[in-house]
Amino acid sequence: MTLRNHSTITEFILLGLSADPHIEALLFMLFLAIYLLTLMGNLVLLLVIMADSHLHTPMYFFLGNLSFLDLCFSSVTLPKLLENLLSEKKTISVEGCLAQVFFVFITAGAETFLLSMMAYDRYAAICRPLLYEQLMSNQFCVRLVLTSWGLAFLNAILIVLLAINLDFCEAQTIQHYTCELPSLFPLSCSDTSIDINILIYSILLQALGTFFLIFFSYLRIISTILNINSTTGRSKTFSTCSSHLIAVILFFGSGLVRYLMPTSGSSLDLLTSLQYSVVTPMLNPLIYSLKNKDMRAALERTLGNYL
Repeated sequence: MTLRNHSTITEFILLGLSADPHIEALLFMLFLAIYLLTLMGNLVLLLVIMADSHLHTPMYFFLGNLSFLDLCFSSVTLPKLLENLLSEKKTISVEGCLAQVFFVFITAGAETFLLSMMAYDRYAAICRPLLYEQLMSNQFCVRLVLTSWGLAFLNAILIVLLAINLDFCEAQTIQHYTCELPSLFPLSCSDTSIDINILIYSILLQALGTFFLIFFSYLRIISTILNINSTTGRSKTFSTCSSHLIAVILFFGSGLVRYLMPTSGSSLDLLTSLQYSVVTPMLNPLIYSLKNKDMRAALERTLGNYL
């Protein structure tokens, strides 16, 4: 791919998380462990959902897709981070940087849409139980997932077009461990005000659209739960939503802070990125398996068949 406006810059330098070789060695071991746990946890969750017929329901269909997304999401940034932690020359090509920007947006975007669909699924199960099978048919669930990927793809294309049109003259040091569009704006020698506004409007449109569906779903869910007379019934009903609610807070909270706050090159930028792109994909399998009796039972059955 020929990039006319990157003629003077062929690669970027990623400063990473530390310049101390000893700390880098410790960080390499830490993030290697996180990556392996992420891969193992999400693969096990995905395989259990596919293998156990008791989990062939809309809720676990979405959860399986979430595990697949987390596998993809963590693989966009962590392998390059691990490579740079062992390398003296922490560089990434312009093309590789743009590819990271694209895949971060398509996986993260698909995940925001998927989390909102999971909230709607819980609303349908708790508030409209008699119509649940009609509302959440297999064909409808597949269309929802395909729509989430399609919308995320269109948004990622728009974001990459913004990045391609940036002019980079001399500055090539990214104050980050990965390529994210907010970190590229300070390096550009062209006017980025329009690009920044487009990014903010795009993020707000996507975040507010999905968050509104989540908020509406949980408003109705909470109202329904409060009308249940039994304390045990209320607790049991809410427990089916608590895992999803934790995942939403972890993902949306750090993601919105990263992309809506001005880039400062501070540790806050690094921490918020690590939270939504590294930590959350690792925690999701634990959140959904430890707090879910059906998942734990299915995991025991599946492991029992292979052991």
